[in-house]
Amino acid sequence: MEQNEQPRRKASFAASMKAVFWSFFGVRKRRDYEDDAVNLNPVHVIVAALLGVAIFIGVLLLLVKLAVAQ
Repeated sequence: MEQNEQPRRKASFAASMKAVFWSFFGVRKRRDYEDDAVNLNPVHVIVAALLGVAIFIGVLLLLVKLAVAQ
């Protein structure tokens, strides 16, 4: 591989979702982090993070709605 050539990104969107999920908890092994940095597509990570935040907010709103209804 030439020095200026970008590494090929070969991880799927599901792998990006998994990495973002574990990152929300702050639990990542250094080896996994390094693999993610090489293999994950940055666009997939951004979309996965936005989706994760939306799900998190939805769950919080649902819990608040249930607590207030009691």
